[in-house]
Amino acid sequence: MTDRLVWLPFDPADLGDPPSGLRYERVDPTEHVPDGVADVRFYVPPYQVGPRVAEVLSRMTSLEVVQTMTAGVDNIRPHLPEGVTLCNGRGIHDASTAELALTLILASLRGVPGFVRDQDRHRWHSGWHPALADKRVLIVGYGAVGEAIERRLLPFEVEVVRVARRARDGVHAIDDLPGLLPEVDVVVLVVPLTDATRGLVDAGFLAAMKDGALLVNVARGAVVDTPALIEALDTGRLLAAIDVAEIEPLPEDHALWDAPNLLISPHVGGASSAMWPRAQRLVLEQLRRYAAGEELLNVMSGEY
Repeated sequence: MTDRLVWLPFDPADLGDPPSGLRYERVDPTEHVPDGVADVRFYVPPYQVGPRVAEVLSRMTSLEVVQTMTAGVDNIRPHLPEGVTLCNGRGIHDASTAELALTLILASLRGVPGFVRDQDRHRWHSGWHPALADKRVLIVGYGAVGEAIERRLLPFEVEVVRVARRARDGVHAIDDLPGLLPEVDVVVLVVPLTDATRGLVDAGFLAAMKDGALLVNVARGAVVDTPALIEALDTGRLLAAIDVAEIEPLPEDHALWDAPNLLISPHVGGASSAMWPRAQRLVLEQLRRYAAGEELLNVMSGEY
């Protein structure tokens, strides 16, 4: 039997000792698509999934498995051929995204963006800012990343309120949000982008948040109604920090750049040194399971 072809976005040597019975190639389809595209059985797309990456899926007529390096699969799922198993990168970005979420929360509350601007102007301007301590933090999307955020929040002496798609012990259902929003100081979004979560944070959601509350989005830009967010920020009633936007890169003339009380990071939640060791460990385990005919991890089914 011919060795089954695996395309990787990194050097196969980075996996250490990958399983035998598979043939490995490092491929970046944004630069070049090799002639063997029709023979690919197991595909790990690049971290940044653009139109070229998605388009190549239609040419993989032997494809059996797609293993993404992202937790969200909204960029891949619409292009996935029938019968192909889709696995997401659950676990790869937990640490990195949780670190950034904490960074955005602390920077926003303690006024760090203003300090940086004052430093650029050589201006010493002291003032009072709220602490994270004693706040109630609502995590919307209590999965692996949400749990990682909670672990980092708890040493800051906060109360964590958890929300997921369905209620379970200690976790509220997403339908409970209207009653929870007026009682929390920080809302962190880590939900996947689906039909159910697109535009979840609309004018009504924002209006339900208490005065002075902070919204942090490390999920997907389309989870938030952007015009509604800009309007809410313009009132001065809320603060926000976003790592994602509906349009990326954010155009230079976009109104978000000038919205008050808004901190923007350029979708770098997963882009840190913590990503690659975790990505390679997951891919190696998935390849081991695939070669052995065992059940794969992180298999995506249904809407999520």
